[in-house]
Amino acid sequence: MKKLSIFIIAGVIIAGTSCKKSFLDRYPQDAISPQLFFKSEEDLALYVNGLLVLPGTDIYYGDQSSDNMATTAAVEVKGVMTGSPSSQTLTGGWDWGRLRNINYFLDNYNKADVTQDVKDHYVGMARYYRALFYFGMVKRYSDVPWYGRTMNPSDTVMLYKARDPRALVVDSIMADLSFAASHIRSSVPAGTPNVWAAKALFARIALYEATFRKYHPELNLQATAGRFLDSAVKVTQDIMSNGGFNVYNTGKPDQDYGALFNSQDLMSNKEVILARPFDASKSVSSGGTGTVFGDYEQSPARDLVQSYLMDDGTRFSDVPGYAQLQFVQEFLHRDRRLAQTLASPGFVRAGDTKPYIQRLNKNFSGYHQVKGLTNTTDNILAGSVDVPVYRYAETLLIYAEAKAEQESLTQADLDKSVNLLRARVQMPPMNLAMVNSNTDPILGTMYPGVTGAMKGAILEIRRERRVELAMEGFRYDDLMRWRAGALLAQSPEGMYFPGLGKYDLTGDAIPDIILVDKSAEIPTDDKKEKNALGVNLIYYKAGSFGDNVTVYMKNGTAGGPLVTEVTPRKFLEPKYYYRPVPYTQLVLNPNLKQIFDWQ
Repeated sequence: MKKLSIFIIAGVIIAGTSCKKSFLDRYPQDAISPQLFFKSEEDLALYVNGLLVLPGTDIYYGDQSSDNMATTAAVEVKGVMTGSPSSQTLTGGWDWGRLRNINYFLDNYNKADVTQDVKDHYVGMARYYRALFYFGMVKRYSDVPWYGRTMNPSDTVMLYKARDPRALVVDSIMADLSFAASHIRSSVPAGTPNVWAAKALFARIALYEATFRKYHPELNLQATAGRFLDSAVKVTQDIMSNGGFNVYNTGKPDQDYGALFNSQDLMSNKEVILARPFDASKSVSSGGTGTVFGDYEQSPARDLVQSYLMDDGTRFSDVPGYAQLQFVQEFLHRDRRLAQTLASPGFVRAGDTKPYIQRLNKNFSGYHQVKGLTNTTDNILAGSVDVPVYRYAETLLIYAEAKAEQESLTQADLDKSVNLLRARVQMPPMNLAMVNSNTDPILGTMYPGVTGAMKGAILEIRRERRVELAMEGFRYDDLMRWRAGALLAQSPEGMYFPGLGKYDLTGDAIPDIILVDKSAEIPTDDKKEKNALGVNLIYYKAGSFGDNVTVYMKNGTAGGPLVTEVTPRKFLEPKYYYRPVPYTQLVLNPNLKQIFDWQ
């Protein structure tokens, strides 16, 4: 009986999430007569369901823009930091077509002959989508025009509107979410947002805006950050008390966390507030996630690996010589989420009988991602794994962070939030007094803007958020709101090798690979050295970046972490926290002005 309800609404949900087949694409709004169409609840549902947009497996690639990943992809922020960005080169993002679709509904829904509570539900859905749309615009541009109704070509006032202040736009977003959280139904078709999804988004945006205002003095909005923290706390308390959600924990600390990202049915999972369902057997396939593994386009960064605690709750960076620990040693006695996020020594890929040996290559870190990877050779199964859109885990982290930022966090608050996530993987609970009296100096350097009595707690909650939400596409937004863009100026590094020689990568103490000098000749298979298992060693030429080798090490043949790139990066503050309005839009509308030194 898996996920059948998602297919019930005459295919509307499927249409709404597939390319060029949505209701709105098949029936352009200009061809929809509101007098003829907006008559019944069925009409309202058909239109609103056509607005459905949910993230898919792309969330597992979302950290490419952050310090969690090395990537060979053309990621915008990398181009910004390494090039000469301007309004003539950064031309994407200023697209208002989706907003027009949403506002068209809000302009016409009232024509339907239905009760007010029915209208309010669908209006709540539309305003949820409008809030989500504008959240994306504010994150990118800060000040943007607020359009509360459909813009017509003859409306010159709307057509030549200037940018509205961020404060006005965000207040309008929060008003939309407040209405949505009060009027959307709790029972909706599977795979569509219900009232708890609206509240999850409400909390997410409230925390984002609160911390962005607090840590970005260039906005001159720091005095207003507190009310957004209040909203984040209030909404998360509501979800925690009344939503009926729980941290998924079956008592399998080595599996439960990873299972959330490899499940064929998240609809009944009590941690998942909203999921995007897939079922390849019904021609609704996610496309699989094979390329997240780490030998195509992206690979996890060593800085992420080092952020995980030891399994006794102590800091990995307190281990003597931690910076020179090799791959196998790095995974010993660590937070169990590490091995459920990255491929650990001994990991076996589907279809193989022996442990996978990490593949080394130019521009890659050597680490491989397993979070979100469906480790199977069955394409139907691989394409049928659901994707979590809102997790209760995020709600708990929002609650803890907002309370810490308010300086009202207590041990009881930690015990009903962060420590539930730690308990899943049998990690010791976070102790408030301890973290505030023993601040991690590395985290303090990463986030110099954090001060006050709760400094240690805020830093450790940020660590917890990075670990729990790794590879789900949160990290870039977090760095932006915390004013930590400087971390992106550091090129990601990979696993550590002390120099040329033989190395074990599977954890059995038997060498699997050999790093040789660039001048060496790699022998043919029949002449390669064999290890104690009688298996040929895998040969790699190693040296400095730019040498004619496969493995780049920081100190050349003298070793060091793997180097993924060397192009200098520069993050200009506060300019690069925002993007310019595309030049062509300035030509079309002279009332639009650039901010924060963009040209």
